[in-house]
Amino acid sequence: MLTIQLDQTGENGFIYHQIYTKIKEEILNRNLQPHDQLPSKRELADTLNVSVNSVNGAYQQLLAEGYLYSVERKGFFVESLETFHESGQLKPSSLPADLKEFPIERDDWYSFSHISVDTANFPFKSWLKSEQKAIHLHQEAFGELPHPQGVYELRETIARLIGLARGVKCYPEQLILSAGTQSLIHSLSSILPADQIYGLENPGYRRLYQMLKNNHHRIETIGIDRKGVRMSDIHKKQPNVLIITPSHQFPTGVIMPISRRIQLLNWAADQPDRYIIEDDYDSEFKYGTDSIPALQSLDRYDKVIYMGTFSKSLLPGLRISYMVLPQHLLRRYKEEQHFFIQTANLFTQYTLLYFIKDGAYQRHIKRMNGLYEEKRKQLIGELDTVFRDNVRIIGENAGLHFIAEFRSDRTQHEILQRAKERKLKMYGMDRFTLDEHVPGHKDGFVPLVLGFSHMRPEDIKPAVKRLYDSIYGK
Repeated sequence: MLTIQLDQTGENGFIYHQIYTKIKEEILNRNLQPHDQLPSKRELADTLNVSVNSVNGAYQQLLAEGYLYSVERKGFFVESLETFHESGQLKPSSLPADLKEFPIERDDWYSFSHISVDTANFPFKSWLKSEQKAIHLHQEAFGELPHPQGVYELRETIARLIGLARGVKCYPEQLILSAGTQSLIHSLSSILPADQIYGLENPGYRRLYQMLKNNHHRIETIGIDRKGVRMSDIHKKQPNVLIITPSHQFPTGVIMPISRRIQLLNWAADQPDRYIIEDDYDSEFKYGTDSIPALQSLDRYDKVIYMGTFSKSLLPGLRISYMVLPQHLLRRYKEEQHFFIQTANLFTQYTLLYFIKDGAYQRHIKRMNGLYEEKRKQLIGELDTVFRDNVRIIGENAGLHFIAEFRSDRTQHEILQRAKERKLKMYGMDRFTLDEHVPGHKDGFVPLVLGFSHMRPEDIKPAVKRLYDSIYGK
């Protein structure tokens, strides 16, 4: 006997859905047995004092999900279902505390984060104009999957841009667009020999280190000296693929001189299976002198895989990065990766295309370079004023962050915890140490990574005051 109690007020959902839910429960609880016949639609509608349409809606949904089957001119019957095993472990009724997420309150916080950018000065109006142009000119394209390597016109535009700005030599066909550098390196690692040994800068990009490690790639860490990656470590540990940041080493800020660049290119040329991945993550911003040409611009042997991103120059949330593959690797990529769907948002790709073509990108970079330089000067000046001889600045001539070493008896962990209590967002060098071998720094000093891009000029003074209190306060 099928008994259904309905809430006619509608507070518990539509009538048809209440009927559907009750019948499903009765089937799963075995109160309705396999092959039992259900009342006709009209009969049940009369019993429940509801419309036939409501009953029909419930029956049709149960039929679609496989709880019922129908026999022509006879009606609806309960499908034969297996019972759930009792041996399995039941899932928890609530989410464990360690997995719960809570909104992060950032009121009254100051950020020294190296990840953020200045959103207050982003030209959103120009970006919206580019969006409108993208919609107007490419409506048809949005109904289809994009090219696996990304929109050709955008690749063509980026190839021109990096050729002029960074000296990168390439054809549009050599560019691969993706939603972030990590996904590009993941794709790249799949077309390189499986036994490759990856050499990563230490300190360096921990997210990349962890990704390669989790994918069971062999990794060797390469130390940093005043010229960038140490050649002695490279010769000793013998990696096949070097992943480096020569224009602004991440995070130390070292700018690799021409002497070391030539050494690296010669090293790569000596063996056929050697490659250099050049991560040019924030090359748009250089202070005091012009930008340093990319390592790829010096490459005579097609050994450098160039990577760039718009996360630093525009907005991290746009998620558009790119790599330039040597031609012999491009052929392999097309053979082995052609079935992967492009990950960078198509709408964003077309918007970026017109943002660059209309000159808005270049104007933005020129403006931000000036604004970032002023923030950098102001922050360094305030640090010098407040900390005097107790601070040492490293790697401040490029990018959106630098290293500040502070004389202190407190540990890095203690300082960062005290900074968090004082609503300061920042990171220490330990975050970028890739293995147990901690890179050396001046004895008695604690190295912190200080970004200035997201900081408003008027916030720099109070932020430095909080930093001083975090290091020396009671």
